[in-house]
Parts: sequence; C-alpha cells; structure tokens
Amino acid sequence: MKNNEQSSVWVIIPAFNEEKVIGRVVNDVRSTAQNVVVINDASSDRTAEEAEENGAIVLNHRINRGQGAALQTGIEYALEQGAEILVHFDADGQHQGADIPRFIGPIVRNEADVVLGSRFLSRRNTIPFVRACILKLGILFTWLYSGIKLTDTHNGFRAFSSMAAAQIHITENRMAHASEILHEIAQQSLRYKEVPVSVLYTEYSLAKGQSSLNSVRIASRLIWKTLF
Repeated sequence: MKNNEQSSVWVIIPAFNEEKVIGRVVNDVRSTAQNVVVINDASSDRTAEEAEENGAIVLNHRINRGQGAALQTGIEYALEQGAEILVHFDADGQHQGADIPRFIGPIVRNEADVVLGSRFLSRRNTIPFVRACILKLGILFTWLYSGIKLTDTHNGFRAFSSMAAAQIHITENRMAHASEILHEIAQQSLRYKEVPVSVLYTEYSLAKGQSSLNSVRIASRLIWKTLF
C-alpha cells in the first residue's frame, strides 16, 4: 500500500495474554499498515508492553471483557481517529500481515462494504480435521441464523469500510461476537465479499482456539437470544 492508503487503514488486534507472539504479530502487520491498535483485555502478562515496544497503540481494559468487547473498543477508537478502512486481525499469529493490501482491495475499489476472510478458498491452508468439521457446522449455523451463505465462518480476519463499521455494534462481549457480526451484516444489508487468506496453524494458536463445547454454547445462546 502507498503511504496515503496506509494512513487511512487501522488494524485492530484484541489480545489477552499474548506476550509470546504479540510483538511478532504487530511487526508483521506494521510491514503493510501504519496504524495498529492493540486492545489489551486485562492481560496478566507483558502483552501491553510487548505490543507498545513494537510500535502499536495500546488501549487497556481494566477487567477482562472478552474479544467482542475488545473489538468494539478498537472500532470506536479507530473511527474517532478518522479511519476509512478497519481491519480485524487475530493476536495469536494465525494471520499474515502480507495479506492485508490484497484483502482490503474490494473495499478500496468500492466492490464491498465488508470483506471476510476464508480459509477454505485458499489451497495453501491445511486445516486440522476436527477444526474443519467444527467450521463446517459453523457455516451451516450462520446460514440458518443469519441467512448469509459463506465458505468460512468465525474467521477473525475481517475488514470494514468506515460506514459499515459504524453500523455494526457488537454487544456480545465474548466469542459469540463472531456470529453477531455476520447477523449485523445481514440486518444492515451491507455488501460483503469473501477473500482467500492464509492461516498458519501452530500448537500455540490451536491451544488458543475455542473448544467444540464452547461453539455449541455460543449457538445455543444466540438462538435463545433471538427467540426470547
């Protein structure tokens, strides 16, 4: 990206106890984007210090509120700074900063309001079997819950125009926010496009991922919330 394009893009990274990898992740992102904001969700380690030492702006939650709340904090801050494009990026090292310029292309070209990363559209990804099965069930749930047909779901790599970001209000503080965002996209009739992204699975990132049981709990909570 050119410097003037970089200045309008803000990358939002929610982080909780990620001191082992957050410095590398911030450096990776800053190779293609100038503005990186890490929301330190009350970590008990050196996440905040590592992120700041590597060039990120750090916003601190005094209590642990969850990834959804951290993303909402980051969205509000980036919009206040005049962001034109907002990118959600995971803190565990799964995503590649080099993907960002291509990833935001549909928004830059006004082809979409929202871009969603897809692991299944890239042949370079090797997804563990159990994780792939969970993701496929998530795709079905998203279609039934929100009416959006995707090839991937609950991928933390997303991009929004400022208009779209301003219309999405995350109220699910914890992991249910991923389904809530997709539901909001449908409710607000936002244009969306899937883009293939590279995902690097490591023992560390897999350990950080949510369990199958938690996925079931999230689905049950959202269904209950919708019906009652």
